[in-house]
Amino acid sequence: MIKKNKSLKDLLLIHELAFILLIILAATAGAIGIHLWEKSSQESYRINSLVQEVQQTRGDLYRQMKELFDAYFLEDLGAREEYDNFTIAVEKHFMQLNKITKGAAEKSAINDLHASYQEFVFETSALFDQNKGINSDATKNAIKHALNTGIETGLFKRYEEILARTEKLLNQQQIALNKRLEETKRTSTILLIIPLVLAILLLIFSRIFLKRAIVRPINGVLKATSEISAGNLSYRAPEEGVQELTSVSKAINEMADQLIISQEKLVRTEKQAAQGLLVPMLAHNIRNPLASIRATAQVMDTPEHDLDTRESLVGIIDTVDRLERWTGALLAYLHPLKPQLSETRVKDIVEGALTPLLQKIKERAIQLKLPIWSKNNAIFTDQHLLEQVIYNLLLNAIDASKKGSRIDIKLELTPQELILQLIDRGCGMPFTPDPSAVSAPTTKRFGTGIGIPFAFKVCDALGGTLKFEARVGGGTVITMVLPKTLNLPGN
Repeated sequence: MIKKNKSLKDLLLIHELAFILLIILAATAGAIGIHLWEKSSQESYRINSLVQEVQQTRGDLYRQMKELFDAYFLEDLGAREEYDNFTIAVEKHFMQLNKITKGAAEKSAINDLHASYQEFVFETSALFDQNKGINSDATKNAIKHALNTGIETGLFKRYEEILARTEKLLNQQQIALNKRLEETKRTSTILLIIPLVLAILLLIFSRIFLKRAIVRPINGVLKATSEISAGNLSYRAPEEGVQELTSVSKAINEMADQLIISQEKLVRTEKQAAQGLLVPMLAHNIRNPLASIRATAQVMDTPEHDLDTRESLVGIIDTVDRLERWTGALLAYLHPLKPQLSETRVKDIVEGALTPLLQKIKERAIQLKLPIWSKNNAIFTDQHLLEQVIYNLLLNAIDASKKGSRIDIKLELTPQELILQLIDRGCGMPFTPDPSAVSAPTTKRFGTGIGIPFAFKVCDALGGTLKFEARVGGGTVITMVLPKTLNLPGN
C-alpha cells in the first residue's frame, strides 16, 4: 500500500490547531487554578471573618461584664446604658455570624454560643432589675456574691467553653483549608506545567518534522538539480517529504528522463548526420557496378544459351535487383522510414531473405529448419524492408554459428499478429542490443554495426517489436512480433 504524503497546507493546519489547543489548555489550566485559588481565598476569608466575629462577641461580652461589675461595685449610674449598647453590638455580631456560617457544624456551634449568650443576658438583665429600689446592704452583698460566683463561674464559664469549642472547630476548618490551598497550589502548578511540557514536545516534534519532511527533501532537491545541471542525468531526486516537495522531485526526475531522451535523440541525430555523409557515397559506388552487372546479365540472356545458364542469369538479375532495393533501404535508414505497404506472405519474405544466403548456408553446412507454412500466412506490411531485416539477422546467425550447426526459424500466427523467431546455437551475443543506438558493436572483420539498429528501426516503423535473448545451452533467440495488418496515416 502506497503511503500518501500530506500536503504542507494540511500539516501547517495541524500545527496551528495543535498550537491553538495548547493555548486553550494553558488558558483553561490558568482559569482553573485561579478559580480554585479564589475559592480557597474566599473560604479562608470567611473563616477568618467567623473567628474575628466570635472574638468580638467575646470582647463585647467582657465589656458587658465590666459594666455589670461597675454598676454593683462602683455604683456607676451609666453602666446600664453601656451594658445595653454592648448587648446590641453582640447581637449584630451574631446576626453577621449567621449570615456567613456554612454547614451544620458551624451553625450548631454558633447557635449554642448565641443561646449561651442570651442566657447570660437574661440573667444579668434580671440582676439589673433587682438592683432597683434595694437599700438593704445584706441584699446587695448577696447580689455581689452572686456576680462573683454564679455569673463569673457559671454562665461566663459555660460561654467560654462553647466559645472554645467553636474556635477549635474554626481552627480545624482553617487547617483543612490550608491543606486544600496546598493541594490547589500543586494542582495549579501541574495544570500549568502540562501545557508547557506539551509546548516543548510540540517544538521538538516540529523541529524533527521540519528536518525530515522539509529541510532534508529540499537538500535532496538541491543536490539533484546540482547533479543534473552538471550532466549526471541518471541522478534522481528523492521523492519524500511533504506532498509539494514530492511533486517537485517527481517533476525534476521527469525532466531528467526527458533530458536523457533528448540527449539520446541528439546523439542519434548527430551520428546519422555523420553516416549520412558516408553512406550515399558508398551506395553510389555500389549501385554503379550493380547496374553494369545487371545490364551484362540482361544482354547475355538470349535463347542461344542452355536452360541452366539462362536460369543463372535470371538469378543474377534477381539478386542485383534485391541488392538495389536493400541499398535503397539502407539510404532510407538515414531518413524517417516510409513503409510501402502491400499484401504479401510471410513465406515469401523469409524465402526472399534466404535466397542470397543459400550458398553461404551450403558452404558452412548449416542445418536450416523452416516452419511448416500454413495457407493463412498473409500479412499486410512492407515486404522489402522486412525482407532485409530478416536477411541481416540470419546473416548474423550464420556468421555466429559453427560449421554444421543448426538454425531454427519458427512462426506463430494469432488473429492479430505474427511471432517470428530465429534461433541459432552459436557463441551468443557479447552485448545487449540497444533499441535507441544508432550503431551496435560488431565482431565481424568488415562489419558496420548498422544491421541491428536498422532492424529495430524497421520493426518500430512496422508497428512491431524486436527482442534478443540468450538461448539456454548457447546461442541467441531473436523474437520479432509484428501486426498482421498495419494501418498507417494516409493509407
